[in-house]
Formats: sequence, C-alpha cells, structure tokens
Amino acid sequence: MRTRRHPQRGTVAGALPDAGSLAERFVAVRARTEALAKPLSPEDCALQSMPDASPVKWHLAHTTWFFETFVLERHQARFRPFDPAFRVLFNSYYHAVGDRHPRPERGLVSRPDLANVLAYRAHVDHAMHSLLDGLDPASPAAALVELGVHHEQQHQELVLTDLKHLFSRNPQRPAYRPSWPLASVRPARAKWLTHAGGVVEIGHAGGTFAFDNESPRHEVLVAPFEIATHPVTHGDFLAFIEDGGYRRPELWLSAGWDTVCAEGWEAPLYWERRDGEWRTFTLHGMAPVDPGTPACHVSFYEAEAFARWAGARLPTEAEWEVAAAGGKIEGNFLESGAFHPLPPRGEPDPGRPAQLFGDVWEWTRSDYSPYPGFRVAEGAVGEYNGKFMCGQYVLRGGSCATPASHIRPTYRNFFPPQARWQFSGLRLARDA
Repeated sequence: MRTRRHPQRGTVAGALPDAGSLAERFVAVRARTEALAKPLSPEDCALQSMPDASPVKWHLAHTTWFFETFVLERHQARFRPFDPAFRVLFNSYYHAVGDRHPRPERGLVSRPDLANVLAYRAHVDHAMHSLLDGLDPASPAAALVELGVHHEQQHQELVLTDLKHLFSRNPQRPAYRPSWPLASVRPARAKWLTHAGGVVEIGHAGGTFAFDNESPRHEVLVAPFEIATHPVTHGDFLAFIEDGGYRRPELWLSAGWDTVCAEGWEAPLYWERRDGEWRTFTLHGMAPVDPGTPACHVSFYEAEAFARWAGARLPTEAEWEVAAAGGKIEGNFLESGAFHPLPPRGEPDPGRPAQLFGDVWEWTRSDYSPYPGFRVAEGAVGEYNGKFMCGQYVLRGGSCATPASHIRPTYRNFFPPQARWQFSGLRLARDA
C-alpha cells in the first residue's frame, strides 16, 4: 500500500510457497483488482480528486507495470514491452527505473483509455502465466512475483480509499455499493487490559512473506502498560467534538493545531452536520454517523488530540504488537464487502483486545523508522520502503479495505501525520 505512494513497501523475507500456489494467488489477486473496478464507468476510473490519490485506471496500469518492469523485462525470453510509453506513465516513484509522470497529474492522462489499460493487463497476464509455468519457487523471479502480488493487494485497498475520496467530491455523492452493511447495535464499552511489559521480541521472524520494513526481529524493552479492549468509536469522537475538541489548542500538538486552523477541521474527514445531525460519506453513500462503529478517517494529529482529551495516549507499535501476539487474524476485511467499519462482533476473548485486525488502521505513537539491523535491498526494489522512513507514523492492524491475506501482526503501515483519507482510527493506551 498507498498510490500516491504506497501505504507500505518492502521485499520478500523468508521462504516462498510452491510455484503452483503462487500462480493461483497471482490469478486470484489480479482478478479481484478488476472485480473492484467492474462497477465503475470509464469516467469514474479516469479521475483524480487530489495529489495523494490516484485514478482507478492508474492503479490498474501501475500494478501491471510492476510485473512487466520487474519480472517480465528481467526474466522473459525475447521480452518486448506492450507500449514503451507506459514505462514512464505508470512508474510511481522508482528513480532507478527512469522518468516518471508527475503524481499530481495522473488524472490528466486521458490516453491510454480504460479499454487499452485492460488490454495491457491481459497482455501482461498472458506472459506471466507462461513464465509461472514451471517457475522455481526459490528463484529471484518467484520472489519478485510474490512481492508483486502483495503490492497489488496494497493497491486494491487504494482503489477503494481513493475512489471514496473521489466520490465524496461529486455533488451527487454516488454510492459504490448501494446496500448498507450496518444494523443498529448497542455500542461496546471499552475496558482496560494490563500487560506486564518486559523485554519482548517484535518484528517478523521469517519463514513466510513479509515486507522488509518488518524485519529484523529484535528485542525491545516495554514498560508495563494498559491497552483498551476496543478501538475508539464514532460515539466517543462525537463526545470529543461536543466538548470543543477541535477548538481547544491545549489538546493539540503545535503542528496539529496549525493544521486544524489552516484546514478548518471541525470533525473527521467526510463528516457533515445537517439539521443538527452529523452525517458521513461512505462507499454506500451518505449515512448518519453510527456511534457504535470504530472512528475512522482521522489523522495522527486528531488521534493524538483525542487521546490527550481522554486522559490516555496512543500505544507504541511495540505495545500494539505485544497485545496482538498470538491472536487470530480475523475481522472485517475487504472480503466482507462491507467497505465500512462495523460494530464489535460477539464477545471478545477474555483478556484479549477486540477488533485489532480489520475495520480501521490504528495509529501508534511510533514514528516510522528502521528496525535495528535493517538494510535497504539492492536495486530498484530497494526504493520500495527504506527511503520513506522519515516524517511519518506507524499504523497497525489493517482495515475494512485491506485484503485479509495481506495482513500480519508485524505489518507496519505508515502515513504522514496529517493524512486521513485512509480508514485510519485509534485505540487508547496508558501507563500501568
């Protein structure tokens, strides 16, 4: 993920699955991306609503560019590009590959049209199928395909988040999926869980795919802490707003308060007040703000201010990972089709936080920096991650737009502190 730039980037760590399963996952992931775009018109796919977002057509083409540029160009005999101009048009940020079309101007690329981009995908998929037949699962080519599959899953999330921002700018407020996924429920009340802390290990241990920013696994000292059983809800955020949260500079970091004043923030992104009621834009159209669902589309600045208002703080990423260790990867992900945070589902396991995975990405108080011993990969794929380790904060857990097979307890998402068009929320922590 993320794309403007992707939400996260990396390289393969650990062993790869066999070539057959890799081929099957390649086919499934490529098909899902096109399925996400299928309900859209060519006009929907061509537009760009802000510099941080990209047109759906660009996502379709860029994920194909990745396989053509990093896999086929290096490993296909007698390789010929589908269109030499695409090397520049659909390069995101890889300086080692060559020139790039400016990111803020991706919505101006009316040609190639959507039909030609889909033909590009079909052409590259056909070549990839031939390459995947008999591919050694331990080969460099297989490692690049694995990376490309996870890279495309990042862009599936971006298709939805970027499209949501685009549709929110349309005065008709169109719905991507008309059916509404929520039923009225009683909000869950968050409680505190205590962790003893100590010297713990965090980071990916190898053996399966992970992005390089998740490694190496290493020891950290964690002081005793408490973490909330549930993420902060929209109802909690309503109370923050009603208590003047967006009008009280003492709650905000200096840069956060400057952003509130400059941008005129009064509520999370997509919220509107109509006739005394807060409503929000969703991928299902406009809807009342549901107090029982996890708060989303808040920036790091808003999350940090809310935590201060609540007499708590944001967890560090080490605390979050300790709390998540050993838990099941289950929840409201892209596959549910809800495309919106949902209320808690049943009673949480005793002594474990609920909704750690899916629903909303959770901001942490940790800046995005390399783990001890991190090394940037050689070649162009080394640009996938390490060069972004500055001026951003880590989020954990995935969201309702994240593919379930894409997430891990060690997964490190990252965004600048003012970003809020992703499904980003928060969970409180405090010192024990």
